[in-house]
Amino acid sequence: MALGSAWGRVSWLYYQYLLVTALYMLEPWERTVFNSMLVSIVGMALYTGYVFMPQHIMAILHYFEIVQ
Repeated sequence: MALGSAWGRVSWLYYQYLLVTALYMLEPWERTVFNSMLVSIVGMALYTGYVFMPQHIMAILHYFEIVQ
């Protein structure tokens, strides 16, 4: 029963996502292209933040002489 409830919740959240972004008006292939691009952009942003943020944080800490 818990799995069915969780599936219903995920289905409801996906439906809300479609309504808020107006993707419900697109054809399935257009929706797939849009979602693929969105996932790619978010993935690249997360990867870039993971790779470059530590360098920038250390540079800021060195600039303010918090870390020697």
